[in-house]
Amino acid sequence: MSDPVLDLTEDAFLGGQLRLKQLKAGHRAGHDAMLLAAASSARPGDRVADLGAGIGAAGLAVARRVAGIDLVLVEIDAVLAGLARANAEANAIQADVIVLDVEADAAAFAAAGLGPDSVDAVLTNPPFNDSARHRVSPDTARGIAHMATAATLPKWVHAARRILKSKGTLTLIWRADALAEVLSALDHGFGSLQLLPVHGDARSPANRILVRATKGGRAPTQIHPALMLNDEPGVPNQRVQEILVGKGTLPLASP
Repeated sequence: MSDPVLDLTEDAFLGGQLRLKQLKAGHRAGHDAMLLAAASSARPGDRVADLGAGIGAAGLAVARRVAGIDLVLVEIDAVLAGLARANAEANAIQADVIVLDVEADAAAFAAAGLGPDSVDAVLTNPPFNDSARHRVSPDTARGIAHMATAATLPKWVHAARRILKSKGTLTLIWRADALAEVLSALDHGFGSLQLLPVHGDARSPANRILVRATKGGRAPTQIHPALMLNDEPGVPNQRVQEILVGKGTLPLASP
């Protein structure tokens, strides 16, 4: 269904438990956001921040999965933040939507209500398209929102570390071929890493990596068995399909 004002579509997620409006063109929420939500370790009563929330897909999916969280959606693009706010309202989910650059300083975060050590769980799908290899959107804000520099991931991880409480968890999704960048960014202040490679199918290299890290964690790193989106090309994996419709979680979500 299209919305003629902003040229939107309305799409069903979690098997129809969540209906979200999003821009018809450009970056669109999909499997990455739902897998990220299924990997979050958020628990009822937690304050949860989705950094770079876009239209709110991942954060709202966590709220639908885990009742009673205090959800904060942080997005730099005012249009996307407006859609996130509207999506929260349409799905009867309470969420605080903040228009803020994730790379802003501590004072800006505190002024927005996200002071140091104030959040139990952070989830994020940072921009990971290399601006040197992809065409940047002519819309400056959207270009920033979807393109990465060498400093992007370290700055986003730093922001997460600053607002997380001790032993709070960060869950993120990133390009699998840039795992070294993830490990480097998490080397300062995070531990107890859990890694889950995501493959299109068993014949293809992993193209995504889901990572859970604990602020101040000291447990050994764990690498979980890989997740195959398809059993073979064109044949969806049943377990993944159940997760995408909200009937299961990923191993990273376990305590």
